Amino acid sequence: MKLIYIFDIFGTFAFAISGAIAGVRKKMDIYGILVLAIVTAVGGGTIRDVLLGRTPPFIFEDYNYLYVSIAAALLVFFFHKQVELRFKLLLVMDAIGLGVFTVIGISIGLDADIGYLGALLMGVMTGTAGGMIRDVLQQEIPLVLTREIYASACMAGGFLFLALEYFNASRNINIIVSVFVVIAVRLLSIQNRWSLPKAK
Repeated sequence: MKLIYIFDIFGTFAFAISGAIAGVRKKMDIYGILVLAIVTAVGGGTIRDVLLGRTPPFIFEDYNYLYVSIAAALLVFFFHKQVELRFKLLLVMDAIGLGVFTVIGISIGLDADIGYLGALLMGVMTGTAGGMIRDVLQQEIPLVLTREIYASACMAGGFLFLALEYFNASRNINIIVSVFVVIAVRLLSIQNRWSLPKAK
């Protein structure tokens, strides 16, 4: 089993947890919690596959992504108080998932021959679109559009990935380094409360 696949499943679990917790906080029933968990975990990748004409989307080729999302939702439904006590660990897991999803999205974009800009957009979409759908479903302005360094972390790692790809760096080394950059930017932004400038 490839390391990036393990990270991918790990990130799916973390994203599903965040979606399920959002459902609990909105006092949704178990169906609502399941929906938020699944769309947060696999929504970005599914939209990416549809836009690129990759059918069926990845969630129907490997059901492990759905199984993991459902398991995470049920875990939160029954043990949400205990899960939320480990919030810092969840942030680290989320950052790992963000990095892996971004790199996977860019790689798929490059393989689809849509150019560097298109590949970067696919990477950012894979990492952030699921969370945006989650926020819309719970009637909130998407977090990624308001106050946190999230998509910007994807773009930082994405630009590095494309630069290394341009100079023919080893794909495996490129993946590791770029994922690490996304994780580092995301966690440092949380620790230091970084945010993008807003209009005054």
